[in-house]
Amino acid sequence: MTKLNTIAAAFMAVAGVATIGAPAFAQAPPAVPTTSKVYRATVDKINDLVHTKLDVKFDYKKRYLYGKAWITLKPHQYPTDTLRLDAKGMDIKSISVIKAGRATPLKYVYEDSLQLNIKLDKVYRNNESYIVYIDYTSKPNELKAKGSAAISDAKGLYFINPDGTEKDKPTQIWTQGETESSSCWFPTIDKPNQKTTEEISMTVQSKYVTLSNGKLISQKKNADGTRTDTWQQLKPHSPYLFMMAVGDFKIYRDKWKTVPVDYYLEAKYAPYAKEIFGDTPEIIDFYSKILGVDYPWDKYAQIVCRDYVSGAMENTSATLHGEYVQATKRELLDAYFSQGQSTIAHELFHQWFGDYVTAESWSNLTVNESFADLSETLWAEHKYGQDAGDAHSYQDMRNYMGGRGNDKKDLVRFYYNDKEDVFDGVTYQKGGTILNMLRTYLGRETFYKGLNIYLKTNAFKNGEAHQLRLALEEASGKDLNWFFNQWYFGAGHPVVTIDYKWDAATKTQSIYLKQTQTGQIFTLPMFVDIYSGGKKTRHAYWMKDASDTISYKLDAKPELVNVDGDKKILWAKTDNKSLEEYVFQYFNAPLFLDRNEALTAAIANKNDKGAQRVLIAALKDKYFGLQQRAISALDPTNADIRATALPVLKQLAQSDANNLVKAAAIAALGKLKDQTNLPLFKTALGSQSLSVQGAAFVAMLPIAKDEATAALKTMDKESQEALQTPLIGLYLETGTSAEWPMIKSKISGDVQNALPFFRQLPGYLGRIDNATYVQEGVAILKNIGVQFKSQGAGPLVINLLTTLKAARATKNDNASVAAIDAAIKEIGN
Repeated sequence: MTKLNTIAAAFMAVAGVATIGAPAFAQAPPAVPTTSKVYRATVDKINDLVHTKLDVKFDYKKRYLYGKAWITLKPHQYPTDTLRLDAKGMDIKSISVIKAGRATPLKYVYEDSLQLNIKLDKVYRNNESYIVYIDYTSKPNELKAKGSAAISDAKGLYFINPDGTEKDKPTQIWTQGETESSSCWFPTIDKPNQKTTEEISMTVQSKYVTLSNGKLISQKKNADGTRTDTWQQLKPHSPYLFMMAVGDFKIYRDKWKTVPVDYYLEAKYAPYAKEIFGDTPEIIDFYSKILGVDYPWDKYAQIVCRDYVSGAMENTSATLHGEYVQATKRELLDAYFSQGQSTIAHELFHQWFGDYVTAESWSNLTVNESFADLSETLWAEHKYGQDAGDAHSYQDMRNYMGGRGNDKKDLVRFYYNDKEDVFDGVTYQKGGTILNMLRTYLGRETFYKGLNIYLKTNAFKNGEAHQLRLALEEASGKDLNWFFNQWYFGAGHPVVTIDYKWDAATKTQSIYLKQTQTGQIFTLPMFVDIYSGGKKTRHAYWMKDASDTISYKLDAKPELVNVDGDKKILWAKTDNKSLEEYVFQYFNAPLFLDRNEALTAAIANKNDKGAQRVLIAALKDKYFGLQQRAISALDPTNADIRATALPVLKQLAQSDANNLVKAAAIAALGKLKDQTNLPLFKTALGSQSLSVQGAAFVAMLPIAKDEATAALKTMDKESQEALQTPLIGLYLETGTSAEWPMIKSKISGDVQNALPFFRQLPGYLGRIDNATYVQEGVAILKNIGVQFKSQGAGPLVINLLTTLKAARATKNDNASVAAIDAAIKEIGN
């Protein structure tokens, strides 16, 4: 499941946290003490699922599924005459055992309309299998189901616009099984430590396309204008990975070797299927090679559905994506390794880590999600270069650090209130960062060998962190208990201060390291790189104590001492280098984080000549993210750097290969409000890049508003829609109540639509004269605070609402003040 990680990154970015930022982190705020003290044991296996056969039809008017299930099981070890199945909120018509083609009714109790406690016809032993038949009706819209931050709803089966009454929205059906919601649409043992083969027959209107796990083995036209499609998955997988989708989708056929690779999209986006998903075969090939295990399923399909309740879901051989992965050809010009592209890589890696080998319990979710999180970094590194991979991994670290209470949670978590709680920044971002750190420590070849052993040993079964440790130990010949004890079975991260001293008399360089976090002291293997006399010397070092001193005899004072030369340790670091050393680091140390740390120091000391050298050089950094950061930090009105910076900015605005850099440079030039830049802006307004167009439009507004708005009217629909985003920003800064309907149309609905604007919203709502509009805006802010509370949104949104409350109180707007109080209370609860 994803995309908690990218949602968190998006929130942090709009909340004012730089997506590529400073090298030091504050200790995370204390956790709210709500963790359950109940040990969450892996569920006992009394009966094993063997095969699940389903025959389903849909009632669009009632939002019902009429189902028949034939479930083959056998006792796991001990003899039993009972069977418990999860079946949430269903009407159960009959339950029988099938023998020699005959059905014998069975007695059962339906406990709280959640579980079926079935009395079997005899005692079965573990060398005997039996088939239970259940005739049932699933009623998902009548089920009260609790979601989570990662998965906003949990009713399992979703009817989208079933009556066709919502204009411009297709009619669809799709399912969402994780964590334990498959049992909302078919009876099963809905636990991740179960594995079963599967056959699903779906009877649908002939005009619709279907998708499920495995192969489409038959299609039968029926006399009533319907069609029955049968999908078969003959390799076992867990029930939460079952899926169905029905709707008017266009299919683009691709392949990897002889494996079908298909993309299902609405007609509007079908022409861009290859651009959206076209890297998939290459990603499959890359993952297959590094893991030494070829893609293990009969096909791979990706489908995009409306109103999806999470980011995406790695259903076996059939990933379901939310709408955000869709983009037009022009939008993809600016995508690079965007949220959509990283999701495609993330879900695909789950076909190995999550589907082929599945976490045996939600406590061990790390062996699913941490690996999928790591896979984004692996693909970025492979496809876009080392800097891109390092930047992605660093953003993971920042997202983990920014999550409230994350430092109090174990990665393998046997104690939690609800299984949904485990889908968080610890399981995703911290886990992915830890794995990348382990890859660095063991070496890539050894790390991948260990993953190969883990996958082959546990193929089509379940895994946990201990099995991962054993596989990596077998591959490396190293004991890894110390690593797993502190990172997997312990909480938090090191908080380290680094100081330096050069003794000229003895020619000794000393380094002082001190861990200041509460809790455990971490063992940290690393390299210390010393730059002296034009040469870099690398020294291996293990930090094992709360405080430590390292000393090196050198011929002369070094230009730079670079602790953690590989820049992979997950830690909150205060590195007390001088600005001069950071300047040297930018121009001489090779990694993305080396340059990013130096750029941070330069931004903090903009008036220093050395810092200005870094800022100017970073405008042409080899990684576009650092170029953007340098552009944003520059003040082009500063006389000290204007003469040097402006020619570079103009060059970037006109000819840089990266559209995001080009757009950033145009935005920086726009701050000058200089009429001489108008020709450059007008040329950029004709760009195919929507980001470049948007930046040019905003830059033109202060100096040629009429010309900019006139140009907007002549543009195609896609450009007009894209340019509404900067217009909304402008209206929020300067507009009145008259603009609210347009603003609301763009930022309401999906809460993510409002994220780019929510910091501006209170200022606008505070000054307009329509109280009804104010209360509509308060509702939008409240939804952000509630939905992204686990990512730290709550306190920030409450602060924004408190400021807005003061503004409305001065206008004697008591109704809005009351609405704000209610919103603050709801976020706090």
